[in-house]
Amino acid sequence: MIRLDPATANPSAPPTVPRWAHASAGTPSDADAAFQAGAALASLDSLARAQPAWAGAWRQRLALKSAAASMRLAGRAEDEAGLRDVWQLCPAGADPGPAGAIFGAWRQLALQPPAVSADRLAKGTEMLGLAWDDAALADLCIEIEDVAGSQRPAPFAAAAIAARVVAMRPDAELFGWWLADLVLAQSRRWPRPLPLLMAQAFGPAFRSKAGDRRIRPGERDFERAVCVALVQAAAEACRLAAELSRRAEKLLAVAPKLRAKGAGDVIFLLLNEDAVAGSLTTKNLSRLRRGACSTGCSSSRPCASCRAAPALGCLGFSDEPSLRPPQA
Repeated sequence: MIRLDPATANPSAPPTVPRWAHASAGTPSDADAAFQAGAALASLDSLARAQPAWAGAWRQRLALKSAAASMRLAGRAEDEAGLRDVWQLCPAGADPGPAGAIFGAWRQLALQPPAVSADRLAKGTEMLGLAWDDAALADLCIEIEDVAGSQRPAPFAAAAIAARVVAMRPDAELFGWWLADLVLAQSRRWPRPLPLLMAQAFGPAFRSKAGDRRIRPGERDFERAVCVALVQAAAEACRLAAELSRRAEKLLAVAPKLRAKGAGDVIFLLLNEDAVAGSLTTKNLSRLRRGACSTGCSSSRPCASCRAAPALGCLGFSDEPSLRPPQA
């Protein structure tokens, strides 16, 4: 029988961004955009610092969204379902390819504290497919520490580091967005970064007033655009948290009734990963009888692990999971 911590099994309802913060008509002024971004981030603070049972799946789904937006910036065609396939179908220890490596960079960002070192930045640039001089990365570390330690509001600190990276290397915009989320977490004193801004980079917040081009880091109105984007990103993150919270509540309600020896391992993974492949094995479970996707694909467009077999009752699908090992 699975035993769960009551403190994480029944968390309070996730917060929401105030409606007034993202209900303004037209383009807000710089001051209004900054004020609205502050309100949105304040709503997100409790989620960023909390550890509900489903926090891992939430963070990994945000990473998936950012990785999918990164594909467009990198000139690739993979969407969320394609990235999930690349990641889940890659054998342990094998090269996941360029798309999988970029996805891995966003996953890594969401998993580790927002500490900065030359080694971490070197690993990040490598995963993002960029070659960068070690001395330049060491200098960039100092700049990140200066920006994060300044009195700038978090959105402006994030905008500043993204602009600095693009000024240094116009071909490294993807790295600029990655660092922007890291600096945002440092400025807000979050225990781990939340992948937020990259998913908005091609959205309305970064369209020019004429609507004919995208505002890139360092360009005019970029800081205001970052503020507007953070309001939208925070609202979407809160909605995703509410959805996962409801689904996790159903899963946790039936978890104590599961008697398979490997059930606890599977429940833990479903709550901490975006998806769990149907080929999962543990020391107590030889193989999941059915595929399992923790958040993600819909029944009309399943990912590879869910196309292999009907989805296991999990955060995404039916309410009555059965984690018995396959019959001999």
